[in-house]
Amino acid sequence: MRLPAAHARSHERVLRICAAGGDAHALRVRLLREFRALLGAEAFAFLLTDPATSVGCAPVARVPVLPELPRLIRLKYLTRADRWTSLTGAAALSGLPEEERGPLWEDLLRPAGVRDVASAVFRDRFGCWGFLDLWRYGAEFGAADLAYLDAVTAPVTEALRRAQAAGFPARPPGVARPGPLVLLLSPDLRVRGQTPEAPAYLAGLIPPEEGRAPVPAAAYNVAAQLLAREAGVDPNPPRARVHLADGVWLTLRAARIDDGSGVAAPGKRAPGQGMSPPSDREIAVTIEETTPADRLDVFCRAHGLTGRETELLGHLADGADTGAVAHAMSLSAHTVQDHLKSVFAKTGTRHRRGLLARALGT
Repeated sequence: MRLPAAHARSHERVLRICAAGGDAHALRVRLLREFRALLGAEAFAFLLTDPATSVGCAPVARVPVLPELPRLIRLKYLTRADRWTSLTGAAALSGLPEEERGPLWEDLLRPAGVRDVASAVFRDRFGCWGFLDLWRYGAEFGAADLAYLDAVTAPVTEALRRAQAAGFPARPPGVARPGPLVLLLSPDLRVRGQTPEAPAYLAGLIPPEEGRAPVPAAAYNVAAQLLAREAGVDPNPPRARVHLADGVWLTLRAARIDDGSGVAAPGKRAPGQGMSPPSDREIAVTIEETTPADRLDVFCRAHGLTGRETELLGHLADGADTGAVAHAMSLSAHTVQDHLKSVFAKTGTRHRRGLLARALGT
């Protein structure tokens, strides 16, 4: 579909924004300013995602019902309609019959006065790097709007991946190593308790407005993915890796609390069982520094390394020299060096020591 003139001009501006790059937060702020100027979305959510699990983290958002944020995120993950994990192109909720729009629309968005939602996912062969929801109150999104979002998907995906690649600088000496930290959430994702240092790290992920407590949106997202996995909506694990600052990456995971006592909470005994059913148990979200192996995985994906280059870097991380790598990969030493030169070029490094320092965070 040929884009209307206004959409085509905006598309060109998006290409320039993507080419200019910048950190992942600033990039999304600039893109949202352009999207909203053209499409008129009154509210939005633009999340980064873990490239392997597609679980959201570090949102830039203005949501229709902020006091209901935990509920909104829970319903987002439990709704199959236009879920970012299954989208193959931009979609508008208005394109579906009302009975197929799911619980997010039925229970929250429509009662809040939302007219339509446009969704897009930013995914390439290296992983899923983010997703976008745009909410409108006054009018539905049209075919030209969705064609525009489809047209900007590829450059935005590449820009998001490059921004994530920039989250691997050589780590300064003396940077504190976090965690493990824990948030305790109720089954409906309300915060019940947290370890003392957790708010500081949450504030690092999403800086709060002055005078306000940090919003644990990243914790809500991994916990909501746990609910989605339990409900059979999506099989991916409830885990997200996210860049904090200074080359520090954090991993958030969610799991149900089980004290091992076999005693159900009052009024919550499951038929024929001694303990509470899983849906009644609280959820623990742990936050800790990403392990070198998990960090290496994101590093390779973000820099667009091939399978062979990723394998080579894994051997180097295990301490192998050129001869050992050549033997393990059934390659000549010369070919190993060629692959290594390609890795240096893609990652902006010059020697193995600097490459491994950035990739492993050591």
